[in-house]
Amino acid sequence: MPQVAVARFALGDVVRHRHFDFRGVIFDVDPVFANSDEWYEAIPEDIRPRKDQPFYHLLAENDDSSYVAYVSQQNLEADDSEEPIDHPAIDGMFDSYEAGRYRLKPGHRH
Repeated sequence: MPQVAVARFALGDVVRHRHFDFRGVIFDVDPVFANSDEWYEAIPEDIRPRKDQPFYHLLAENDDSSYVAYVSQQNLEADDSEEPIDHPAIDGMFDSYEAGRYRLKPGHRH
């Protein structure tokens, strides 16, 4: 039986990308890769992540914009800045921000 990877991050956690300059709040987790083959193949082969790990959906921001990102676990690390994320969809999904985490609104819990 194949080994199942354990998610290191939870919904509401604020994270940053290990290699690219952006950060975000997690709003969904896939236990393994669940995006299109075209999306996956567009990643340069030398930095393409394995598919057999959790992938996270982020409300992300950088210095220029806010957007939704899909990132492998191996490319994320906890963001300890305790700065909130500036994304227009935050208020629709989360109630509050405290101690570096967002709390999901009750209607968004699984």
